[in-house]
Amino acid sequence: MIELTKRYHSPFRLPPIFIMGIMFFVFGFVSWINAILIPYFKMVCELTALQSMMVAFAFYISYFIMALPSSWILQKTGFKNGMIIGLFIMAVGALFFIPAAFTRMYPLFLIGLFIQATGLTILQSASNPYVTILGPMESAAKRISIMGICNKVAGAIAPVILIQSITKGPDEIDQLQMHLKTAAFELKITILDQLGTRLIIPYVFMMVVFLLLCVLIKYTHLPDIDETKIPDSKEDISYQRKNIFSFPYAWLGAITMFCIVGVEVLSVDSIINYAQFKGYSFKDAKYFATYTLIIMIIGYLCGIIAIPKLIIQRKVLQLCAVIGFFFTILIIVVPGQYSVWFVSLLGIANALLWPSIWPLAIDGLGKFTKQGSALLIMGVAGGAITPLLYGMISDAQNPQIGYVILFPLYGMILFYGSKGYRWGKQVQ
Repeated sequence: MIELTKRYHSPFRLPPIFIMGIMFFVFGFVSWINAILIPYFKMVCELTALQSMMVAFAFYISYFIMALPSSWILQKTGFKNGMIIGLFIMAVGALFFIPAAFTRMYPLFLIGLFIQATGLTILQSASNPYVTILGPMESAAKRISIMGICNKVAGAIAPVILIQSITKGPDEIDQLQMHLKTAAFELKITILDQLGTRLIIPYVFMMVVFLLLCVLIKYTHLPDIDETKIPDSKEDISYQRKNIFSFPYAWLGAITMFCIVGVEVLSVDSIINYAQFKGYSFKDAKYFATYTLIIMIIGYLCGIIAIPKLIIQRKVLQLCAVIGFFFTILIIVVPGQYSVWFVSLLGIANALLWPSIWPLAIDGLGKFTKQGSALLIMGVAGGAITPLLYGMISDAQNPQIGYVILFPLYGMILFYGSKGYRWGKQVQ
């Protein structure tokens, strides 16, 4: 069994896996709410496609910048206190939305998103390896799939909850977009200012929730894991290595994580704007992000059933990459509104990528597990760069052609699932 350090004593005895489920729900709610913020900011702050994708950039680039500092924090504080720190930082990020909403200053919104993602980076750096090494490595993808359901359920409801809380009717945004095209300058500014301030109440509520979660974690029994005594890896080779730089498969895993998060974020965060480009009203387009995440939930359920009994984790990466290639071709070549549905169906290809990469990339790291986790978290920057590249191609060509960026990303995922996962270690 994995050795747990008994540092914490609390009257609450919630199972660690239950606490992790709450954390992954938080990840999903905060991350996938960007699917609504991108088109909302595009209208309220009068942005181009590329500028609106700065939402994803500001959010996910924080993972790259803060991953190594997060690893250092976790080394000093342990998993539990690290989670508390992460939640508090997320509350600070939500607080930034108040002055941003009053002034309608896009850079302030981006700063708030960056700070929120900084807190998430700490939470992710703690939670993903924690779930991975709570049991045998060969079933780690199944545990992360369960966490993924928590994440995607939150993601599916987050856009719907936010849009319901900031609009006064299902047709309001469509009506305002038509009205703004002919409104006088002063009236246009007044309408946009009012729309901006509607974000205040939802983000104040989020701030309060994050602070309450800090208290919950503080007084809940959540033991740390002693990474130096993890026996369940098939091949612990960490004793032969001096630092994290001597694990090629972990570094390739980080590059693959870049690609995984890139395809996952792009399929969700771009789909509402893309649906509008294809002629859907905002009233109908706003649900496509939720459809994509629901499809991902179905994929996670399949993973729970199939892994590892029917298919092993590296084969999952290969299969998902091939499915991703197929749907990307259809997105680009199929005309009309049907193309939007193939973007949504990328949820099938993307669902099991995240849970499959973690056990492959950190297997055998032993005492370097936290550093390996930080390395993978740096790869989350794919969610920052890929939408920007998509936005650049969309502005230069059109949003449909922009999806060609997915081809090299799925190619790297296929390579890692075929060969890259074993570079630098012996695999049975």
